[in-house]
Amino acid sequence: MRPVQAPWVRTRLRAAPGTALALALLVVLTACLAAALPRAVDRYEDAGLRRAVDRARPQSTTVAVWAQPPSPLLSQEQREAALRPGPLAARYAKIRAAVDSPLVPDPNQSTYGVRTATPMEASDNWLPRPSKLPARISLAAQYGLGAHVTKVTGRLPRTDGPVTARTPEVEAAVTAATAKSLHIRLGSRIHVPAVGRASLAVRVTGIVTPRDPEGAYWSTQPLLRTPALAVVPSNDPNKDYYWLGALLLSPDAAPALLGTAAVPWSYWQYAPTAGSLHSYDTDRLRSVIASLEGGPGLRRIGALTGPTTTVSTDLDQVLGTYTALRGGVRPLVAVAAFGAGTVAAVVLLMAGGLAADRRRTELALLRARGASLRGLMGRLVAETAVVALPAGALGCGVALLALPGARVSYAIAAAATVTALACATPAVRAAVAHRVVRVHGGRADMASVRPSRRRTVAELTLVAVALGAVETLRRQGAQDNQLTSLAPVLTGVVAALLLVRLHPLPLRALARPAARLRGTVAHLSLARAARTSASAVLPLLALLTALTTAAFGGSVLAGVHETRDRAALLAVGADARVETSAPLPTGLPERVRRMPGVRGLAAVSIGYQAQPGNGTQSVPLAGVDPRDYAELADRTDLGPFPEADLTARKTSGAVPALASPAVAERYGSRPFPVRLEDGSTITVRVTAVRSRTPAVTGDDFLVVDRAALSRTAARPNALLLTGAHLDGPALRRASGGTASVRLRAAERARYVDSPLQSGAEHVYTAAVAAGAGYAVLALLLSLLRASPERAALLARLRTMGLTRSQGRRLLILESLPQAALAAAGGALTGWATIRLLSPAVDLTTIALAAHDDPAGPAALQTDPTSLTLPALAVVAATVGAATAQAWWTGRRGSVAELRAGDTR
Repeated sequence: MRPVQAPWVRTRLRAAPGTALALALLVVLTACLAAALPRAVDRYEDAGLRRAVDRARPQSTTVAVWAQPPSPLLSQEQREAALRPGPLAARYAKIRAAVDSPLVPDPNQSTYGVRTATPMEASDNWLPRPSKLPARISLAAQYGLGAHVTKVTGRLPRTDGPVTARTPEVEAAVTAATAKSLHIRLGSRIHVPAVGRASLAVRVTGIVTPRDPEGAYWSTQPLLRTPALAVVPSNDPNKDYYWLGALLLSPDAAPALLGTAAVPWSYWQYAPTAGSLHSYDTDRLRSVIASLEGGPGLRRIGALTGPTTTVSTDLDQVLGTYTALRGGVRPLVAVAAFGAGTVAAVVLLMAGGLAADRRRTELALLRARGASLRGLMGRLVAETAVVALPAGALGCGVALLALPGARVSYAIAAAATVTALACATPAVRAAVAHRVVRVHGGRADMASVRPSRRRTVAELTLVAVALGAVETLRRQGAQDNQLTSLAPVLTGVVAALLLVRLHPLPLRALARPAARLRGTVAHLSLARAARTSASAVLPLLALLTALTTAAFGGSVLAGVHETRDRAALLAVGADARVETSAPLPTGLPERVRRMPGVRGLAAVSIGYQAQPGNGTQSVPLAGVDPRDYAELADRTDLGPFPEADLTARKTSGAVPALASPAVAERYGSRPFPVRLEDGSTITVRVTAVRSRTPAVTGDDFLVVDRAALSRTAARPNALLLTGAHLDGPALRRASGGTASVRLRAAERARYVDSPLQSGAEHVYTAAVAAGAGYAVLALLLSLLRASPERAALLARLRTMGLTRSQGRRLLILESLPQAALAAAGGALTGWATIRLLSPAVDLTTIALAAHDDPAGPAALQTDPTSLTLPALAVVAATVGAATAQAWWTGRRGSVAELRAGDTR
């Protein structure tokens, strides 16, 4: 009879379906997170780039190609033909084809046309003349006018037959804003100077309303949309003004500009498509722009439009500003990514090692019966790949669907790396354990296994690399390179290695006095904890790396929040500020004081044009109520001072004043006069110096008692409020709608003005949370690995009289020392990492983006919650898992755990 051989993979999956399902879930989760990280980064970086381009004016982002008029050596017919729509459209298409990707023009906002290089004086007297100067008019024949207007009063301009340079009259349209400012009506004729003949008459046939006034079609050359009141350059303080406006001609009327006194330039403007801009193409895009402005791209365009062609755009400056912001954010996100990735990799290694250790006896028997090491590894890889490959593909697919619009290659590579690690770990672990054929292995605890020389050298090398990374980060700051981003992770790795080597020593020292106690549980648990498995380095590595990353991440987020709060406080001066240029109504302070949420109020009279000394410089002077203002300064921590500094007068009779360092240095401690805005004068003497004060921002200020001012100067024009949940609309209604109301919360929200900032914070938080979750999973895997041996121990001890409560305490006390040391070590390592790296990490970019920070650079802030909460969670998870294991083992009974020949 022919024997039937059962397939290896199918047999193994049927024998342990729970293990296969657990591995599949772990790979799905890890592959999904690994694939989602680069796509999330791409998405918020792309959103930040598009926001930066959208917020910049089209004048800055549009690429404009300008060509001088046709050569005078050509015939008049050839010159006129070069300005007609057909040739211009052909060149528009050729220039667009010559522009290299990733610069993709937007066809809806890009256009071309002809425009006079300089505005011309209109001779019509009915046009407005603010300083008796004639208005100046620019003529433009831009393609696509009909598609970019929503309303036309009258009709769009057109031509009756061919237009030449000798045509006496053409039609034009104007925008509603131009018609209103220049008093233009339908049928109005505007005359501009011509060359060698009478003036060119331009008859207005339509008044149009732009469809998208802020779009590139209208805003690349704003004069086409909105007139401007220009000033004549002069040193005379009484400036002269004149109006600038534009008339929109039909594209077929462009040859008429050759007959005017101005030089007609042809232009082609290309607005970038916002959806085609990607952060990873920024360097290529800047290279393309540089080529267009003065490189091979300009030569290609010049061959189409003429040798005097120029290309102008400020898009490269917009990209440079964005690149600087991105460069400040990326290293901080990389720290969280490396931390979470390290912990996830450790969990995969532990899961693979657990699977290989659970089958140690089976694999040893196969090796004893002649199985080759290569064949054994191939079988393990095959049975793991059957589960891991579909799981990895599923996780990657979920990430691709959940986060669309980003690069696919990095996501697939990340998911493939996770899958490959999951497939290779059990096989490599088995190959290392079964290189030599043996049936029974020796003990693998710290008492019997000593670290080898190779391991010692590897650990010392890792310590040297970590020290080098930390020193590099302290010297050079957080830069976009992997070594400095790995510094917090390497610090956690070094701490884990030290803890693995040192933690048995205090446990053994505690076990000796515990042996003299009456009970055996304490001594036995400490003795077993001191002889923990030699492979405990992976769970400790996961725990310490996660705790260090969480502490570092908490310090980053705390530093960002503190910087924004401080900057908002410095900008407003309190939780809310109500200010007017005129004195406030008499009863307003009391009405505001009674509003919900108001904790404190200080009424201040601020004169920004006070003139101390000889009156050559102006210094803001604030008149305050000493008690209210001292409480405000103390509550906001903006230059706190005792009330007596503003109330105690000397025999000289000078008014005590609080001054900034610059003012105190300039006028010293002697009395000096100050002329106020109402013409009155007081004599003040500097009695206190503070670098900040709530009422006034800036480096120059004086603060005095309001009672010393004249009645007019003492009337308050600002209210500084403190309190929680202040109602901005209610404050505006109470002030009558004429006062400026600024809230600290609104000012703080203004600093988050780029998706780069918010996206980086979200990714950082998610990465830290994922790392913490994997750390807990690593802890559970370490307990699960030791659970069979602990269950057998409890069963043997119960046969010798150990009660269930004693067994529960034994498992808890055995697991608690290592968890407590890991928690304490993680918190200490996180604190040390923050202290070490704080001088090198500047959070100003991620906190305030392009805003100025009056408080100086933003630094890391130690967050007690991120230091203690994860550490306590580790201890709680350990106690909970040990309690659950003791309960479950007690339910099964001793007979189910003890077997003849069991080596556990």
